[in-house]
Amino acid sequence: MGISLGLVGLGSFGGAFAPLFHSHPLVDRIAFCDLEPERVRKFSEDPFYQSKFHKGDEYLSLDEICGAKLDALVMITQPWLHAPQCIQAMEAGMHVYSAVPISSVPDGDEILGWCDRIVETSRRTGRQYMLGETTYYHPQAQFCRRMAAEDAFGDFVYAEGEYFHDVDAGCNLRQVSRSRSMGAAGQEWKVNSAQYRERGVLTGPMHYPTHSTSGPVCVMNAHALKVTAYGWRNRTSDPHFASYSHSNEFALFQMSNGATVRIAETREAAGRMGKDSETFRVMGTLGTFSEDVWHTATRPADLGNIQYDNLPKPTSRTLTRGEMFTPLPPEVEFAFMKAMHRGVDEAELQNRDFNPTGHGGSHPYLVHEFCEAVAENRTPAINAWEAARYMAMGVMAHKSAQRDGERLNVPDWGDAPQ
Repeated sequence: MGISLGLVGLGSFGGAFAPLFHSHPLVDRIAFCDLEPERVRKFSEDPFYQSKFHKGDEYLSLDEICGAKLDALVMITQPWLHAPQCIQAMEAGMHVYSAVPISSVPDGDEILGWCDRIVETSRRTGRQYMLGETTYYHPQAQFCRRMAAEDAFGDFVYAEGEYFHDVDAGCNLRQVSRSRSMGAAGQEWKVNSAQYRERGVLTGPMHYPTHSTSGPVCVMNAHALKVTAYGWRNRTSDPHFASYSHSNEFALFQMSNGATVRIAETREAAGRMGKDSETFRVMGTLGTFSEDVWHTATRPADLGNIQYDNLPKPTSRTLTRGEMFTPLPPEVEFAFMKAMHRGVDEAELQNRDFNPTGHGGSHPYLVHEFCEAVAENRTPAINAWEAARYMAMGVMAHKSAQRDGERLNVPDWGDAPQ
């Protein structure tokens, strides 16, 4: 018997994941939940979902769907709702998948409090929590974790993570803000957010840090100990940044493995530096990954009796996406292909290569990891403890930037229990 999932939040982002969760071979029942009835009907009446949709599995509130007998809930809702909703679901006995970040409110101490409650609730209830951080399953991150498992980096020395997302570029953040302000949840947030402004609490880009912090952390399997950070304040009276202390923030972290990590989060800076706007680089004594290139020093472990002229020359190799991705199980890939290419004959699909899509190809991997973790009742890769590490780095970097670079300790909740 397969698992049962409820999809909570059926906007454009939630809708992008719905076909994948429905199609996963381990899922045999799917339910739909949204505050907007027309969104629920869009999916519950779609013939594509009928094979795993049970009549009556339509819900208009989290309270309602938490009363259903489901194994897990997938929360792709407004970011300020993530933490309380996930806690409610775990308390109701369900595993949870959360869109990023753990929490998105202007108060850093409140965010750290949610991190603490997420970890404590997952530990106490035995319910699994997984953060849907896309960078974790970018092909670059998958490749680097394989290299790290082989000790090909040697000792980690330095890493960089960055998310260059100008307010007016690509996914326009002004439009995102307007979209999130609509609907019942958006109206509620207008009231709540005003309370932070009245208290003089200002947010910053580091309160949305997971796209930049997750790469170095997941590859090095290390956590931050201390941070010093600085920020750039908007100088144009742009109303988008009225609730921001800084529109750009930059941090330097001391890590638990002795390495140094630089993180950059920008919202008011044109273009990008390097190949990608959302990326990371990792440097080791024997291997370095940067811009899809793998560099090796090819030094032997013991240099004591080696003549300098006899040392092997360093090498560099440019990698393709196909080389960097780790294949999914064949039956999972084919199920996803059918979902991604509706109406295409299965015989024709058999001759096609699987091409992961969605935020660097991460979406299918996120779905598979969560479904498999629920079915096996095991700790998922991006668990509560891992997610808290990504979030705490950003919170403390923002605090440091507000204090003109004061060196601060970064809290940590330890490793996930095995």
